[in-house]
Amino acid sequence: MSLEAWIALAVVVLVIGLLAFTRFAADVVLVAGVTLLLLSGVLTPGEALAGLSNEGMATVAVLYVVAAGLRETGAVAWLVQGVLGRPRNLFNAQLRLMAPVAAASSFMNNTPVVAMFLPAVIDWARQNRLPVSKLLIPLSYASILGGTCTLIGTSTNLVVNGLLISHAGLPGLGMFDIAWVGLPAALVGIAYLVLLGRWLLPDRRPVMDLRDDARRYTVEMLVQPASPLAGKSVEEAGLRHLPGMYLVEIERDGEVFPAVAPHHRLKPNDRLVFAGILDSVVDLQRFRGLVPATDQVFKLAGSRPERALVEAVVSDSCPLVGKSIREGRFRNIYNAAVIAVARNGERVQKKIGDIVLRPGDTLLLEADPSFVERQRNSRDFFLVSRLENVHPLRHERALAAVAILTGMVVVVSAGWVSMLQGALVAAGLMLVARCTTGGVARTAVDWQVLVTIAASFGLGAALEKTGAAQAIAESVITLAQGSPWGTLVVVYLLTMLFTELITNNAAAVLVFPIALSTSESLGVSFMPFAIAIMMAASASFSTPIGYQCNLMVYGPGGYRFSDYFRVGMPLNLLVAAVSLAVVPLVWRF
Repeated sequence: MSLEAWIALAVVVLVIGLLAFTRFAADVVLVAGVTLLLLSGVLTPGEALAGLSNEGMATVAVLYVVAAGLRETGAVAWLVQGVLGRPRNLFNAQLRLMAPVAAASSFMNNTPVVAMFLPAVIDWARQNRLPVSKLLIPLSYASILGGTCTLIGTSTNLVVNGLLISHAGLPGLGMFDIAWVGLPAALVGIAYLVLLGRWLLPDRRPVMDLRDDARRYTVEMLVQPASPLAGKSVEEAGLRHLPGMYLVEIERDGEVFPAVAPHHRLKPNDRLVFAGILDSVVDLQRFRGLVPATDQVFKLAGSRPERALVEAVVSDSCPLVGKSIREGRFRNIYNAAVIAVARNGERVQKKIGDIVLRPGDTLLLEADPSFVERQRNSRDFFLVSRLENVHPLRHERALAAVAILTGMVVVVSAGWVSMLQGALVAAGLMLVARCTTGGVARTAVDWQVLVTIAASFGLGAALEKTGAAQAIAESVITLAQGSPWGTLVVVYLLTMLFTELITNNAAAVLVFPIALSTSESLGVSFMPFAIAIMMAASASFSTPIGYQCNLMVYGPGGYRFSDYFRVGMPLNLLVAAVSLAVVPLVWRF
């Protein structure tokens, strides 16, 4: 190999070592690696920055906007709640999550599946008191496994299929041909994660338990007349297990039910009184079919989605101290509505409007975003702070958001437009249909993930450009010593290794011509090798940089590089064993 090839290889090994054995952020390490390659002359500025214009990275960025539209309308929570329900334990939760994710990923690209489920799974985990670190790697892995079951499940399958037709002169695969090996691999992979994941996956919970929050709010919610919650029990509605919160009582037509049983049925116009922590109060504001019981929120200027949620602590000089919220005309004076009150951790035994304010009371307000600036230096409040990225949802736009998502999936799956084109149109429609706003869409993009993906393309380009990857591949292929099955094993393992180090599509494109020439020299069919390349390039579990889905859950799950290796390496070997056993039986040499 040339000097440049050795430099590229050394930098890649250094990057992997830093990611595996230190706690440096993945984006910082990868950008540092690309910088070294740029300074050493291995990469030109254009090659180092090419990842920023990569279609895959751009698709991920646009899909964040699509996911924001689903999240801001409550559509994600609505869909996920219907699919995932309320798990009895972690085993049940992982199974409920992975089965539908794998099924969805079979018919649409893995990346949008993860982008759509990611925010909802985080909320779902918190509401069910499950560690999110036990669920996000299974989310990513299930999407990868599902993608191996059909031709359109992952872009890698399409790339290899195109090479089969253009370079190998063979007929392309049908939609479900690869399912002969992909489906058994997916079933084995899901079984492995469900049975062993509880021990292998890290358990990283917040240092402070949710129940330790000193602020215990009293909040009242009303079941809307046309609410989807009407007729459901408290358990079925998902109101029983909110973390750090409990349903104190239900008031119906003047009658109070103080001991609320799980099977108690909700009816339209029921007034529900809750006591609990801030996060769960915010979750209540996002429940489809529930609105604050106080009518003051509907008398404020502007639409609800444009407002903010603000915490304010009443000072001893506030003119409303000693008066009830209604009597003091809080909304008229401050152009804000009180939706919850916290007082020294105790429950306030009155309706929100009848609560008499005291110094030190913490109020959760729904207000115009300018409220914080107006009252920041006011003597009426000790402390005023806005809850970031929290505001009432646009539930009336939920069906529009679901329709846009469905349309995107249909047109992309039918092959009418590319994934990027479909995502761009869907993101634009989310904005036009007012499912989200431009400001929310900008903040929805996770730039850390995008920088990490872009930098990983730079490392892969260096291995390809310098010939390091080619040299490694050719030397490893010789180990098979003329055995078709041995060569198949080597091709699979080599593709798997390159997928973990560069990218899935790059690995497939790199190994394809080597495997093709080897099969011709052996005088055997190339189809088993093509299928092995498809499976090995798609089944990337051991590093976060090998697949975009793994990178997307890296930060939100609080993972370390070593977590992927510990959980993913056995899964890599399991999928390899299934593939290498099934492929020669279905596609003969």
